[in-house]
Formats: sequence, structure tokens, C-alpha cells
Amino acid sequence: MPSETLLLFVPACFALNMAFGPNNLLSITIGAQHGLRASLLAAIGRLVAFAIMIAVAAFGMGALLMASEFAFTVVKFLGAAYLVWLGVKIFRSKAQLPSKQPELGRHGVRGFIRREFLVAIGNPKAILIFTAFFPQFVTPGNYWGSFTILGAIFLALEVLAIALYAYAGTRLSGLMRSERCLRWINRISGSTMITFGVLLAVARRPAA
Repeated sequence: MPSETLLLFVPACFALNMAFGPNNLLSITIGAQHGLRASLLAAIGRLVAFAIMIAVAAFGMGALLMASEFAFTVVKFLGAAYLVWLGVKIFRSKAQLPSKQPELGRHGVRGFIRREFLVAIGNPKAILIFTAFFPQFVTPGNYWGSFTILGAIFLALEVLAIALYAYAGTRLSGLMRSERCLRWINRISGSTMITFGVLLAVARRPAA
């Protein structure tokens, strides 16, 4: 792959990785409440979802999703419903001050991994990004090789974005010592997640 192509792709791709969305909000929230390690482990679910989406886009299914308004609408509303449900759950969660180590809940880190996966896989616009964005940088004579390189770079930059957002969340950990602040963090995180769900529900299918 030409170096000039990578010089264009990397900064544009990292801008997409750093864009504030529901998954990055999860990284901040989990980082603030349970620490950097829990947030990074939880993001495994997101990376798996994105890897699946990249593979699907590479095989051309992303174009099918873009072409089928019904398929796009079904995935979109399922994803939106999950975001709203998750937002309500976070909003209504009790403001319990941690004693020594914050509780990870009944399912532990596995629950956070599943949550990250469902939030990522439930957004059809993500796969459309891979379908519309990646082909601009694919080398025609080396389709599979260049697509694989682009996918690997995207995932690597996603890990960096995850770490930055998770670390930002740990900077809020001091607020976890105040029940009042914890309550407001839950309300803000929940409300923002609900907003993402509503925006996803009303989003139009991108033009082909």
C-alpha cells in the first residue's frame, strides 16, 4: 500500500475513532466507576464487533445493507431500542459509594464486554462507514491485502481511542466518592445514551 495513502488514511481514521459516541461514552463511564483495566477489558466486545463488521464490509454485505432500506431500518431500531434501554438503566441505577473495590455487578467484566459488543453491533451506520470509507483507500490490485491492512490499522487506532477515553474516565474517579456526584454522573451518562438512541432511531439511511 502506498505511503501517501496511509498518510491520508491514518489521521482521517483516527478522527472517526475519537468521535464521541455511545461506545466511547461507555469507556468513560466504566473507567470512572470501575477503573482503567475494567474499561479496557470491556472494550474487547467493541473490537470483536468492529472486526466482524470489517469482515462483512469486505465481503460486500455492507453494500447490501445500504441497498436494503428494510434491513437497515430493522437493525437501526433494534440498536436504538437497546441504547435507550441501556440509558434508562444507567439513569436509574443507584448511587452507591464504593468501599474499597467497586462492584462489577452480577456478570462482572463479561457483562461490560457484552454491553460494548451489543452497542457497537447494533449501530448499522458503523458498517456503512467501513463500506463507504475504506474503499477510498483500497488498492485495486491488492483488494484483500489492503483491506486487511486498513482494518488492522482501524482496530489499532480504536484501541488507542479506547485507552484515551477510559483514562479520561479514571480522572473522574474522584467524583465517585460523592454520592451526589455519582448520582449526577449516572443521570448524565444515562441521558446521553438515551439521546444517542433517539438520534439513531431518527437517522436516515445514507444515500447510495
